[in-house]
Amino acid sequence: MLNNEREVICSLRNVEISFPKGRDKFVAVDHVSFDIYKGETFSLVGESGSGKTTIGRAIIRINNVSDGEIIFKGKKISGKLDPETDRWVVKNIQMIFQDPAASLNERANIDYIVTEGLHNFHLYKDDADRRAKAEKALKDVGLLPEHLSRYPHEFSGGQRQRIGIARAMIMEPDFIIADEPISALDVSIRAQVLNLMKKFQKERGLTYLFIAHDLSVVRFISDRIAVIHLGKIVELAETEELFRNCLHPYTKSLLSAIPMPDPEIEKNKQLITYDPSVHDYSVDKPEFVEIIPGHWVLANKAEQEKYLAQIH
Repeated sequence: MLNNEREVICSLRNVEISFPKGRDKFVAVDHVSFDIYKGETFSLVGESGSGKTTIGRAIIRINNVSDGEIIFKGKKISGKLDPETDRWVVKNIQMIFQDPAASLNERANIDYIVTEGLHNFHLYKDDADRRAKAEKALKDVGLLPEHLSRYPHEFSGGQRQRIGIARAMIMEPDFIIADEPISALDVSIRAQVLNLMKKFQKERGLTYLFIAHDLSVVRFISDRIAVIHLGKIVELAETEELFRNCLHPYTKSLLSAIPMPDPEIEKNKQLITYDPSVHDYSVDKPEFVEIIPGHWVLANKAEQEKYLAQIH
């Protein structure tokens, strides 16, 4: 999945993540491989329990990898690392968490929450410099400097998510993992947060891994989308290509679940339910193959021919 014209910032190679170890292990992510290019928004989409958050947490080293490897900027970052490389990973990869209430320390004020990373990495000259960086980080996300003395419970869900974004951005990372950052927010606030993330990407050349379960949201923000089902990537393509020519039955079921703004169309549309028994993998085993340039799908030989005929 390498594109020689673009720089790969993060690469997963045959990654398996399982809990716990040994005979009773449950494989949450089943030998997944993909590349994320510098400056793009790569979205990972699937229903609850599909393994998408597990992948994000493995990249940031919260979850351990049981097989395969994760490469970031040419360095292997899965498995045991020396303290210096570990700190380099923490500095350069930040995460925006799904639940803005649970991801902020209720006992700490916003000043401490936003600048904790600066403290840990000594990224300021003196207290005045630290304070100035904190105020700028809040202003950048649309909050006020006087909010620094307040506590998380004094803010709405949307404001708390902005604080989470400020905490990530103040570290000036190269790569941000956004784990369903808008799913806990009101619909009216979602667009504001997505626009804010796109603004930062444009200004700072950021790369995002955007984790979501809603394809309609990721269409707005993504360059490429990977669809994951039960720990396996079933389809990967550029955003408009995926919406125009989706091939895998699971992707089709996700697309059919997108609400339509027209009530008449919504009332009459056919929901597609994914049935894994449509695949006969008893003899002809599936592989993750490139059907046309940039469009990958999990399919056996018979399905590959069928999918190719659908595109042409």
